Amino acid sequence: MTLPLPDALARASRPTLAFRHLPGAGPTVVFLPGYMSDMAGGKATAVLADCAARGQACLLLDYAGCGLSTGRFAGQTLTDWRDDVLDLIAAKVAGPVLLVGSSLGGWLMLLVASALPPERLAGLVGIAPAPDFTDWGFSKAEKAIIQAEGQLLEETPYSDQPYVTTRTFWESGQANRVLDAPIALTCPVHLLHGQRDEDVPWDISLKLAAALASDDVRVTLIKDGDHRLSRDSDIDLLLRTVAELS
Repeated sequence: MTLPLPDALARASRPTLAFRHLPGAGPTVVFLPGYMSDMAGGKATAVLADCAARGQACLLLDYAGCGLSTGRFAGQTLTDWRDDVLDLIAAKVAGPVLLVGSSLGGWLMLLVASALPPERLAGLVGIAPAPDFTDWGFSKAEKAIIQAEGQLLEETPYSDQPYVTTRTFWESGQANRVLDAPIALTCPVHLLHGQRDEDVPWDISLKLAAALASDDVRVTLIKDGDHRLSRDSDIDLLLRTVAELS
């Protein structure tokens, strides 16, 4: 099957969203990239290609302000990106979805899943999921800079541009924390996490597993895996996991 080219979803009051939609059998796999990432990343494109080979529907997207989507990155919040995903699902997917979230996308995965009717959820796959990272991911000094200066700039090995965390994004994250209470999701969940992850501690996946209401939750720890989990063996594990829940 020929892989779909990027398309665009225009909206009246929000930025236009870039996406790639592959028709096929359900559930539709919806890949949610990480912070300052997009649908051109290695894991996203591998999932799309694998779905095409198996005849399964797939949806990739760039959040507003990211990749090919319009909008200003620094003007977005966590809830804005949640709503971007919900808008695309509403526009392009009629049946159940299998949400696959990487890093920040793992937090968005939980917010999107909580906003959808339970019958729409075939399952969740988290790749080094980072729920509540605005709470545990910054020092007191960094939080003070965000509050006082309106943003924090951080060097990152994943991009030649610094990570930008704005006060509005940070406040949106704090208002949408999920690990402080039970998470009322009952669909199957599989979490993948590297134990050499220097960005998201692997015990976050254990905390998430404990908070989920579902009895069908698995956590796979990759002893020598880093945050990206982008080696061939990591990608193979991801694709097998997605296929198992499809």
